Amino acid sequence: MYRALLELADDHLVLGHRVSEWCGHAPMLEEDLALPNMALDCIGTARALYARAGELEGAGRDEDALAYFRGEREYLNCLLVEQPNGDFAQTMLRQLGFAAFMEPFWRAAAQSSDDAVRGVAGKAVKEMAYNIRHAGEWVVRLGDGTDESTGRMRAASDALAPYWDELFLSSPATQEAEAAGILPERAGLRANWEQVMRDVFAQALLDWPEATWSQGGGREGRHGEGLGHLLAEMQSVARAHPGATW
Repeated sequence: MYRALLELADDHLVLGHRVSEWCGHAPMLEEDLALPNMALDCIGTARALYARAGELEGAGRDEDALAYFRGEREYLNCLLVEQPNGDFAQTMLRQLGFAAFMEPFWRAAAQSSDDAVRGVAGKAVKEMAYNIRHAGEWVVRLGDGTDESTGRMRAASDALAPYWDELFLSSPATQEAEAAGILPERAGLRANWEQVMRDVFAQALLDWPEATWSQGGGREGRHGEGLGHLLAEMQSVARAHPGATW
């Protein structure tokens, strides 16, 4: 269960940091407020999951130690969440795809046999529902917009399509947690995810992307170059001042 929770926590922390990179750079003031709050939601979920994972590990590592003192190959996040922000279209589509998976995931996890997971699910499901609404509105606005915005959303769809499948793959550790009733089965959430995504694409007048290949490996610690740069920035203060608290 420790490793399964670590995968979930890494997903949320890495995505939270990616989204936080928009702070001060968003295309409008409303988004400069909304995006950091969406990032904080992901980071808050990650913190709770790291805390529970640390308890299960029993090695004395708290959420800060798990977040800031592991290397790139020790991170188990899916590759989708570490993808660069790109332009605003790519950021919004990445957020929609992740939230469309996590909302039914957390809704099902409300019945988990683990108290901590149920507690996280109760809050996270509401946050992911908001993410679907917010990101979905932007996907529609940009997809059914100008020639420029439509082209950018199509490019974002093509760029992210190879990373969707990994959301539904369960590692051996996750399979054990699923069998124990701790986490919902990832594969069983695909129909719900695809319905949400296809509905948004239809409203945006976008063709559904048919990926010719899928990229995986994140759950085994195999990542792109971008994650190393992300972690170097995210962990710099903690590593420069080990043991400090604030």
